[in-house]
Amino acid sequence: MATDSAGRERAFKETFDYDATKYADGLMPHILHLYGSCATRHDFDIYAANASFEDPLMCARGVKQIKSAFYSLPKLFKESKIVEYSVKEYMVSPGNGEILIDNKQYYNFLGRNINMVSLIKLYLEEGKIVRHEDWWDRKPITNRETAKVPFLGRIAEMTRRGSMLATHVLMRFGKDPSV
Repeated sequence: MATDSAGRERAFKETFDYDATKYADGLMPHILHLYGSCATRHDFDIYAANASFEDPLMCARGVKQIKSAFYSLPKLFKESKIVEYSVKEYMVSPGNGEILIDNKQYYNFLGRNINMVSLIKLYLEEGKIVRHEDWWDRKPITNRETAKVPFLGRIAEMTRRGSMLATHVLMRFGKDPSV
């Protein structure tokens, strides 16, 4: 009897792990488009309506601000892309959990090549990304919880929000580019 339940448990785990991997495989082309400066409006369908995106420069809230953040990349960089990555998944149930993308990014800014190591953290609920964090150099984003001085962390948060709002205005409030 113990063998039977153990066998069923293993079969369930194998099926569940397969579904999680299959799900991440479906997300990765969209993430690569976003970071590769070739995103289309369909690449943002992976986000929940109230999703957030945060990196050390910006804090976007909602899909329109996330669009502004990624649509601004080709305006800043001659080239941008994820050149290497590995994926780890921690799903608590189908469509709910966390996906970690350990990656190397490449940017060309004013003729200068920039290579950067990053950890992208995607938090999923009901199959949609609700939070997208990009930890440069794999370091947590500075905020009131992570800073040694909470007041300085709060200033960093406000600076990221201000940067995002300025970008959002310049990028026409997340309007999709005409094709």
